[in-house]
Amino acid sequence: MRIKKHFLWILVLGIIYQHLGAQDTFSIVAVDTLTGEIGGAGASCIDESAIQGGVLIISDVIPGKGAIHTQSYWNATNQQNAHNRMLEGLSPQEIIDWLIANDVQNNPQIRQYGIVDTDETGAPRSAAFTGINCMDYKNHITGPNYAIQGNILLGQQILDSMEARFLNTEGTLPEKLMAALQGAKVPGADTRCMNEGTSSLSAFISVAKPDNQPGDFWCHLLVPSTPYGVEPIDVLQELFDEWLLWTSISEEPFRLSSITTVAPNPAGNQIMFSIIMPDKVDTLLIQILAADGRITDKLIYAGEPIVLNTVKYPSGTYIFTVSDSQKILDYGKFNIIKN
Repeated sequence: MRIKKHFLWILVLGIIYQHLGAQDTFSIVAVDTLTGEIGGAGASCIDESAIQGGVLIISDVIPGKGAIHTQSYWNATNQQNAHNRMLEGLSPQEIIDWLIANDVQNNPQIRQYGIVDTDETGAPRSAAFTGINCMDYKNHITGPNYAIQGNILLGQQILDSMEARFLNTEGTLPEKLMAALQGAKVPGADTRCMNEGTSSLSAFISVAKPDNQPGDFWCHLLVPSTPYGVEPIDVLQELFDEWLLWTSISEEPFRLSSITTVAPNPAGNQIMFSIIMPDKVDTLLIQILAADGRITDKLIYAGEPIVLNTVKYPSGTYIFTVSDSQKILDYGKFNIIKN
């Protein structure tokens, strides 16, 4: 997982990206009116070998305001202009109308936009635009609180599948956005990736709570590139599952688990895990997660207490999980405090 404060450097990279003539493909922006969370997710056959962060460059999430995806011949000035118009209070459709009328290269028909926000009453608003000169297959879909858009696609089924997954998945906004990306996980969804047998080369999901600071979001996961033939949406899903586990546990009251003893807690330079199972188990997997949801250690428990050297760990709160081959059996927290 990489957490990036990217909006400043994307302006510096704009000239390079425009020279590539690159397009970004399928993405979604959405808002949750109950929680005030705003975010987006997307994937593309543009990866870090072409531009730093790959597809992440399209994303601009403004906590408490809205989200903007600018794709298809991405342009840094157009993106900044959209950002500024949102801060001024223009609606998504007004922003798009302004961008069409004021395209920095006077060529709006090669652009694609998806924008969401909430009005002064908290009601969601959405709008999208697909220029007639974007590469086929191209289209967009909007709903009350979301906009889905893509170009260089296999066909309309990619966008329809993303919408169906988003609407039919129960859970938080990040879970719904991740499900939407899974709806596009088809070989060649971005047709440039057909030869690799993947949907794309890079993928991201980014969701901000209303009180988050710009660039420091509640959920911000990026797969900037993958080895040949490796599906980035699958890699992103693994990161997302780790983040979701951390979030679900870290928001509960502090507790130690029922079958696992962790001592000392807080720990200094070492900590011991002792596990008492009601039934005999040959081996168990203990995973240690850091504060950002990243797995930092994997330990095999085979019946004897495990001593973990914490010298390499900074002070902070950590989560552990205890799993067999099928499911998580136990979990808890421990703290490391160093002098």
